[in-house]
Amino acid sequence: MNHSRSNTGASREPDLPPYQVVLAETDWGSLQTAFGNGEDLPKVLVRLLEPDPKVQVTALSELRELVGHQNTIYEATAPVAMYVAGILTHPAAMTLRPYRNVPIRATLLNWLVSTAYDASDEIVGRTEQYFPGFLTPGTIVAAFRDLRPMLYRAVAPFLQDSHADVREAAVIAALILAEHPALEEHRDHLAVPARRILDTSSDDPNRGVARKALEGWGHDVPDPEPFPEELWNWGPHSDGRGDLEPPF
Repeated sequence: MNHSRSNTGASREPDLPPYQVVLAETDWGSLQTAFGNGEDLPKVLVRLLEPDPKVQVTALSELRELVGHQNTIYEATAPVAMYVAGILTHPAAMTLRPYRNVPIRATLLNWLVSTAYDASDEIVGRTEQYFPGFLTPGTIVAAFRDLRPMLYRAVAPFLQDSHADVREAAVIAALILAEHPALEEHRDHLAVPARRILDTSSDDPNRGVARKALEGWGHDVPDPEPFPEELWNWGPHSDGRGDLEPPF
């Protein structure tokens, strides 16, 4: 077995549709991206299942530009996120990246982290101050946020993954997604891996996500170690790309 799976915290959330269904039944050409419509997205998405990790990572980078440009949620962002979450269990997700020796599954999860953060309470709260009605039901961002329980179910099996990079990426994704009120019951369960990241992770943005989650859920956390003030404003990605950069 390459990874351990756990159904803890995932039994009550709705299932994602199969990634093949998302690909085939989405009217991509009718959906807005950062650079027009999404008619070319299927060609990019299928490259995520290529056995070459360079092709996979390049495809994720293209997706980040098309449906996450300037950290924005577009009409096409939701089905793309559903597709990415849907292939987490695909054998292609276990392709190892050269030089890093990390499964591509960690990169897929980090892509979901970055996208979920763009629709997090922190980010949309700031935007709502300047654009009232930003979260009105039926808007693009509100519709994406409604998917969080479904995305959580896809992420949850990897919270105890045997690979540290996959496990940490899954925990960070789950912490952000668990802001959804329907996922409140999972927060105490998530506090344990959140504390582990806070105590052991070398990734300051990830530690920041863990700290904010624990504080927001009413847990006592030790005073943070001092580090550059600008890091307090970092999310899980500082430049929108994260580990989508080479070396592959």
